[in-house]
Formats: sequence, C-alpha cells, structure tokens
Amino acid sequence: MTNIQKSFGTNHVLKDISLHVDKGEVISIIGPSGSGKSTLLRCATFLETIDAGTITYDDKDAAHMVNGKLVYAKNLNDFRHIFGLVFQNFNLFPHYSVLKNMMDAPVSVLKRNKAEVREECLALLAKMGLEDKADSYPCELSGGQQQRVSIVRALAMNPEILFFDEPTSALDPELTGEVLKVIKQLAEEKMTMVIVTHEMAFARAVSDRVIFMDKGVVVEEGRPEEVFGNTQSERTKQFLKNYNKD
Repeated sequence: MTNIQKSFGTNHVLKDISLHVDKGEVISIIGPSGSGKSTLLRCATFLETIDAGTITYDDKDAAHMVNGKLVYAKNLNDFRHIFGLVFQNFNLFPHYSVLKNMMDAPVSVLKRNKAEVREECLALLAKMGLEDKADSYPCELSGGQQQRVSIVRALAMNPEILFFDEPTSALDPELTGEVLKVIKQLAEEKMTMVIVTHEMAFARAVSDRVIFMDKGVVVEEGRPEEVFGNTQSERTKQFLKNYNKD
C-alpha cells in the first residue's frame, strides 16, 4: 500500500499511509482506538474504497492513480483469493455447521472439488484441536473456539496473506490465550500476516516488524525490540507507558 488516503466526510482517517509486507513476514499494527488501524485493513481487503494511493498484490495493481484519479482493477476477485481476513467478531454463518462454514467459499467461490475441500478442512480442524466440532453450530462453541474456526475458515482458501482485525478483543483473557497460540503457530510456519492488535506482549513476541499508528499516520515502525525497547517517538512512549499501567 502506497500513499493511502481515506476520509469519511470531514474525518481524514488515513493520511498518506504506506505499508509493505514481504512473504513470510508477520507485522503487528498497534495504536490507540481511532488511529485508523482497522480502516487500513478494510482498505487493504477492499471492504472500504480508498480516496487516493496504490494497492498492489504480487506486483499487480488492485488500485492506482491515473491522471490524478483513483482506478480500481476491473476484476477485484482476481485479488480476493490472495488474502484472508479474520474479524474481531468471528462473522461465522450461524445457520451453517463449522464444516459448512469452512467449505462454503472454497467450493462456491473457487469451484474446487467438494470431497477434496472436505478432507482439507477436516485436517485443518484437527490441526487446531477442533476435530470434534465439525458438525457443531457456532452457537454451540465458546468465543475462543468460534475465533479459531474463523481462522481455519480463512486458511481453507489457501491465502498467501492473512489479515487479523483485533482477533482477541471480543474474548476474555483465558480464551484470548488459545487464539494467540494458534496465530503464533502460524507465525512459526512462516504464514504472512498483518495483525491489528492490543496485545502488546504478543506483538512483541511474534512480529518481524511493529507499526505504531496514531491519528491516521505511521508514527513509528521497526523491529519489536526497537519499537518496544528503544522507542524513538514521544507519542509511542506515552502510548506504551499507558499500556504498561494496565
């Protein structure tokens, strides 16, 4: 993402933001509420349209400027299979079983073989310790189990990159731990991930890079030990100090 701008009315939410993610890299985006973190993810995944800038996946432009005007690629579906998005509120289909929640997109969107997809999905559930939940419905699961299902649902599409929008903010501390364990496991497997999170210790432990955002701009960016241990910006220092009090 290069020079991204996004406003809602007079509220200028993203002010010239640039973000580059390499294959196998884990990036955590931290910052106070209202700093534009979730909007950045929603723009990256086309849930919101940007006002200006360039969005590029695998060296192909999904959105770019032509003569001062923003132009999106004609077929954004060509890009949508590249990424998966995990929301803070799970967003599972309540009337589908766990297995159907996972199989639906690979079969209906990617037009893949149903038996093959089923086998892959059952293997993913087993990997996440959810093999006995395939026939359960979301309402029968704990919040932590629902969030793990939403992660494996995203993985079932074989994405090249996963975006997480505060994946633990709707969970209590005990359930938070089981979800963070899954994300940590994916990081060890070199899954490319961008994680908007309020979990500072987690961001410090799993990230290759940490980005601190405030008021729609990137204030500081660096390796975890630099951002957390050798903070350059007063604003970042203040933010982390307040967090450490909690």
